[in-house]
Amino acid sequence: MEFPQELFERMCKAQKVVVLTGAGVSAESGVKTFRDPDGFWAKLNPQELASVEGFLSNPNLVWSWYQQRREVIYSVKPNPGHYALAEMENLFPEFLLVTQNVDRLHQAAGSKKVCELHGNIIENKCFDCGAPYEKEIDLSSKEPPRCEICGGRVRPNVVWFGESLPIDALNAAQNAAADCDLFFSIGTSAQVYPAADLPLQALRAGAFVVEINPNETVLTPYASLSLRGPSGKVLPELLDKFKKFVGK
Repeated sequence: MEFPQELFERMCKAQKVVVLTGAGVSAESGVKTFRDPDGFWAKLNPQELASVEGFLSNPNLVWSWYQQRREVIYSVKPNPGHYALAEMENLFPEFLLVTQNVDRLHQAAGSKKVCELHGNIIENKCFDCGAPYEKEIDLSSKEPPRCEICGGRVRPNVVWFGESLPIDALNAAQNAAADCDLFFSIGTSAQVYPAADLPLQALRAGAFVVEINPNETVLTPYASLSLRGPSGKVLPELLDKFKKFVGK
């Protein structure tokens, strides 16, 4: 893939870089989105499963669904796109990776400066009192364990439909987007708010916004640069050519 010299020049000058990643990055590792589950789950409405109402009405069903998602996540590994982003973290004075993904594959690849907008599926907490549940989860269990503090049912530490995003994570992401000089939107449809507003916020603040996605999105007409292709291919190639550009 050919990259414009302006992108390399922007990367050389960038002091504050923000990256937003979506489901497309994890899909390259074999993690299907919850909107496209297999088999039995395809007959169910994700919005009914990933919600407070769904959990209250059938906690065992919701827990089993998340157990199946955990099995998938534990069976896959980070892809070249994840590793490239972990490497990018060390190239700039200030860097923040904001992700909508809940699988923690970024951390598995070595990323440290990660802001999880939608929580993660690895950690769990009590539905009633919110206390963290530290015990290891038995993947064969078909019903949620009970909180050791209050006896309430345990749930995944993810953001469900109708719930607010973690305020600290959202504030960190918005502040970084409004103060960066280079912003990457990678593997996201740019349709889920408030995450979808982050690249627009960066644009309004004068940042150079790069979109990396195999398909056009609603962000494409506004992005400073759109690169067509999967992140697992585009990012490693971009880093390789950037290193050569810097070294010349």
